[in-house]
Amino acid sequence: NETAVCRMTELGVHLFRLNMSHTSIDDLEDTIGRIRSWTDVPISLDSEGAQLRNGPMQSEAVEFNAGDKVTIHGSHMVGDAANLYFNPASVEKQFQVGDEIQVDFNHVRLKVIEAGGGAFIAEVLEGGIIGSNKAADLSRDIAFEPLTEKDKAAIEIGRRLKITNFAMSFTNRAEDVAVMRAACGPGTTIIYKIESPAGLRNLNGILEAADEILIDRGDLSRRVPIEQIPFLQRRIISLTRSKGKAVYVATNLLESMVTTKSPNRAEVNDAVSTLEMGASGLVLAAETAIGKYPVEAVSMVRALISEYEKWTPNTSIEEILDR
Repeated sequence: NETAVCRMTELGVHLFRLNMSHTSIDDLEDTIGRIRSWTDVPISLDSEGAQLRNGPMQSEAVEFNAGDKVTIHGSHMVGDAANLYFNPASVEKQFQVGDEIQVDFNHVRLKVIEAGGGAFIAEVLEGGIIGSNKAADLSRDIAFEPLTEKDKAAIEIGRRLKITNFAMSFTNRAEDVAVMRAACGPGTTIIYKIESPAGLRNLNGILEAADEILIDRGDLSRRVPIEQIPFLQRRIISLTRSKGKAVYVATNLLESMVTTKSPNRAEVNDAVSTLEMGASGLVLAAETAIGKYPVEAVSMVRALISEYEKWTPNTSIEEILDR
């Protein structure tokens, strides 16, 4: 809302990110206009990118039970407990019997057991709840275009409205950098997001081509063991800064503030440790997108950055307490 955006502006937010994974293309122009009427802070359009997602569901809490059978359809439809559709369009043509599909970060796990008749049949291995447009992962790599048709349409709208900041989700190879640059055109600033094993393996090539990157710890942790994330974060930050380029970190920085007014101790330590590793900036996601306390979350990040900027290895306990 306007009050929250204005207060965040006062607190020094550098960008307001519009995530195209959760923004309707039909609403995009109005949303940009509304934000611009509230603040002069630039808007960044963040692409959907090369990611598997389920389609719309009958409700935001459709329950799936272990042992149930689910039909995976090849054409757009509204899903329920017995039917699913996955985006981008036609991606299901790459599914194979034996594939496992995990929907919404451990919520539901499916196994493809039968193919035929333009659809696949899957068995629910682990039950849970699925809502609309949730991220999904396949048990093996499949081919994706780096930009979806919706991304291309959003970028065109952004260019027409003089948006100059963009982000590319699931940057998997150096060639993706060129694709995004060509789509966004000259005079734009693009952050390339590292959130897949392919992006990690091709990081050196991506860094040679990109100006700025972002580590999305959430999507990355769906594809690599979570215990590896702290060490991957350290290595990516170190490598990026050694090349003189900016690197940002996102996901779960102040996750508890989605529902509570204050962060926990581990979160504030994580945020400051991330800055001490050399991160150029911190990116809030759920905390400001769906959280109950978006302004308080931004205020906390501002306070942590202010303390970090005052800190030196020689700072005494008395100096900290007397601030």
